Amino acid sequence: MSEAALLARTDDQPAERRTFAIISHPDAGKTTLTEKLLYSAGAIHEAGEVRARGDRRRARSDWMAIEQQRGISVTSSVMTFEVGNILFNLLDTPGHQDFSEDTYRTLTAVDSAIMVIDAAKGIEAQTRKLFEVCRLRNIPIVTFINKVDREGLSPFALLDEIAETLQLDVSPRNWPVGMGGLFHGLYDYAEDKLLLADKSDGTVPGRVVQLSGMDDPLLDETLPADAVAHLREEGELARAAYPDFDLQAFLNGDLTPVFFGSALREFGIRQLLDGLSAFAPSPGPQPARNGPVAPSESRVSGFIFKVQANMDPNHRDRIAFMRVCSGALKRGMKLTNPRLGKAISIQNPITFFARDRELAELARPGDIVGIPNHGTLRVGDTLSERGDIAFTGLPDFAPEILRRVHLGDPMKSKQMRKGLSDLAEEGVIRIFKPALGSNWIVGVVGSLQLDVLATRMEAEYGLKLGFEPSPWEVARWVAADDETELKRLMATHRSSMAEDGDGEPVLLMRNEWEMGRFAQDWPNIRFASVRERS
Repeated sequence: MSEAALLARTDDQPAERRTFAIISHPDAGKTTLTEKLLYSAGAIHEAGEVRARGDRRRARSDWMAIEQQRGISVTSSVMTFEVGNILFNLLDTPGHQDFSEDTYRTLTAVDSAIMVIDAAKGIEAQTRKLFEVCRLRNIPIVTFINKVDREGLSPFALLDEIAETLQLDVSPRNWPVGMGGLFHGLYDYAEDKLLLADKSDGTVPGRVVQLSGMDDPLLDETLPADAVAHLREEGELARAAYPDFDLQAFLNGDLTPVFFGSALREFGIRQLLDGLSAFAPSPGPQPARNGPVAPSESRVSGFIFKVQANMDPNHRDRIAFMRVCSGALKRGMKLTNPRLGKAISIQNPITFFARDRELAELARPGDIVGIPNHGTLRVGDTLSERGDIAFTGLPDFAPEILRRVHLGDPMKSKQMRKGLSDLAEEGVIRIFKPALGSNWIVGVVGSLQLDVLATRMEAEYGLKLGFEPSPWEVARWVAADDETELKRLMATHRSSMAEDGDGEPVLLMRNEWEMGRFAQDWPNIRFASVRERS
């Protein structure tokens, strides 16, 4: 059954939903895991690797040219696939810290997450940051320890690091039989079966051996004696030392089930999928200003957590990604946008498989749909039948790097403004128009975003941009209860004032020290590094 057909089910028992993200440090194997999940579920018929040669071997979820060239994910992509009677909405997020804001917004749209950890490196900095975001939002975490077929830390060291660093109880669901060159396979605790490595070519799982337990004599006939002794010693110790899986503790964010495996060799992938099916929560209530909105609410509601321009450059398209929070969204419905104060007709909602699309006749809570538009919708917008709902929790963050934009051809300044505005609405960059002067300022979290900006502006808008140092290093949104005080600030420090892409006032400062002194001199003004989308 196709994704569109599954989405459109109107019977009394529609498919369950599991909407989840994959988070990790760069190079932990997140994109490969994404692909192998799709392959294991039968959603694709050829699994390619990011670093393999040739367009046919590119990772299917990395659709931008710069992603394919560098072997990294720099934008979130959405994929829908079916396993049994469960519809999975997988949101693949950027692993690079320079794109953490896109990842943060994506995490507002999911109900659970897979945390990928490299067995050789353990918990890395970006993994810890993303985990803290999940913790703030009470997102349950399933852990996948990847690359156990390579030399790495011991399973006990990895589990203890998760427990100590992230303050999580860990419950291993399987156990590696050796690691690196001594890797023989995985022992499944839940079903007492052994998934053997196929030594003939080492690229696919071998046969599955059903056992009655680790003391089954069949184990001695299947594995070398030293591997059997090692498994029985370590496997039984782990089973006794770590807590049994507790569903409620997992849903509360206090415990993580841990799956060992190798995404590249497809080890443990099916077990991971089965774990998501069994443990991951169905869509739950979403935070809103007047109280959480439950998925059982009959009227349709949802929020825009991402806008992507030019997924198809030939059509100059613009897609707003919406998480459906309640009701049954049907093609052709009219939903109200409180920010615009008017209803919008949802004529062609689409579901995604990376950049491939299908029209969605119907979508239910937990589904992610794309809404084609011409700049009408932006990140943070709410769409609903009620009209009085405003979802919360989608912030903007102040940039850490500010650069002036230099355009090679001044005759193309109108195209530049259009391109910068489009990419700013995606969240790729922040744009600021100083009150004095004509040079636009772009703000980014990390320097890689500038590379992406330059690459996309040339590829999608035919413009070559350069970047020059700006006089400022700090940007803060300004607000005050007393409108007169805010106007006085803007009038007396006009050379330091700018507007962001939404027309909100921003103060630009040379450094943090100057910003601190300025805040002391203006105690009645609020200087914010984070702004709630509204």
